[in-house]
Amino acid sequence: MANVIIIGAQWGDEGKGKIVDLLTEHAEMVVRFQGGHNAGHTLVIGGKKYVLHLVPSGIVRPGKLCVIGNGVVLDPQAFLDELQALADLGVLVSGSNLKISALTNLIMPYHRELDLAREKRKGRGKIGTTGRGIGPAYEDKIARRGIRVDDLFNRQVFEDKLRENVAYHNFMLENFYQSPTFSFETMRDDYLRMGDALSPFMDDVVNILDEYAAAQRPILFEGAQGTMLDVDHGTYPFVTSSSTVAGGACTGTGVGPTRMSAVLAVVKAYTTRVGGGPFPTELTDSVGEHLASVGHEFGATTGRARRCGWFDMVVARHAARVNGITGLVVTKLDVLDGLKTVKVCVAYHRNGRRLDTMPANPAILDVCEPIYEEMPGWSESTAHARRFEDLPQAAQNYVRQLEHLSRLPVDILSVGPDREQTIVMKNPFQGA
Repeated sequence: MANVIIIGAQWGDEGKGKIVDLLTEHAEMVVRFQGGHNAGHTLVIGGKKYVLHLVPSGIVRPGKLCVIGNGVVLDPQAFLDELQALADLGVLVSGSNLKISALTNLIMPYHRELDLAREKRKGRGKIGTTGRGIGPAYEDKIARRGIRVDDLFNRQVFEDKLRENVAYHNFMLENFYQSPTFSFETMRDDYLRMGDALSPFMDDVVNILDEYAAAQRPILFEGAQGTMLDVDHGTYPFVTSSSTVAGGACTGTGVGPTRMSAVLAVVKAYTTRVGGGPFPTELTDSVGEHLASVGHEFGATTGRARRCGWFDMVVARHAARVNGITGLVVTKLDVLDGLKTVKVCVAYHRNGRRLDTMPANPAILDVCEPIYEEMPGWSESTAHARRFEDLPQAAQNYVRQLEHLSRLPVDILSVGPDREQTIVMKNPFQGA
């Protein structure tokens, strides 16, 4: 059976949550492998809306095991709040349908304060972080002073680590950022209390994943953010702090690359990004307003307006290279309904030279002009199409051109937010 990785091939917000939910029907386990509650996946099922941040999107499907892997950074309070929000919607989560890796690093209150203080200090050069403490938590992990879920259940180890971290971060907050500091005792008591609530979910996730893989039980790996926000391969430094590419599914869970069957990349039929950083195809005209308005382009996590632009094939081809993509999912095709023409950026122009690939230094993107291929748009609605042949001919031509330019098949099309508004040409779990 197949083990499938789903990643975003743009700057995040591509609609991965809906696709994970759709394909979870064919998987037995859904695993989140990176990021934190800075991600937001929105699902619409039968008109009912679910917004998830930490919990894998498969949680709304009964009988599926969901896993938070070691590559995630976990804010315990945010996690518990999300469980309550799911319970309010009728989705019950327990240790029987959700596991958290004992190796997962924790987000602490000083991480959030550091995140906010740094953005404030940067002023106009700010990255556009969510301020949720994600980056500082990953920094502590790499610096080998991170506190992990398992530490909450060894009080002496937890207290020793916390005392050292509080002293270190309080010094930076007070003396460099002139920001509030934190009480060791208060944090200790709060996190030990939350540790009791996390206890039913903590498990040896690496071993569980190995058992599923060895038994050929299908697993779906759910990425957050997108390729262009990858800490190595994105538009650095305007990136997140984790590996958002397909390789992160291996390091963030403990499953080896030879056990992966397919990499499905989700792209919008246009492009968006949130926060600062280069965006060559950004539109500030009426078309940009159309994409933002019709596409409801506001972040599920922060509510921030997304910047909108035409589809960027240079970005898509870059994503194909660094992820080893086997198929594309194109979402929000319906947002293009009603446009007289649609465009695809096929290359960049800089200083009299044509660039067909992503420049090694992403700072160059700020001075790159997009080279567009223009195609006729369509006036008919695509929202009710359930087969590829149901689409207007111009919409079919647009999708086929995306395949031609990317040299990748479009396996799935989304023509609306609901689970049913989907056209599946090829299921990655079948015939693998």
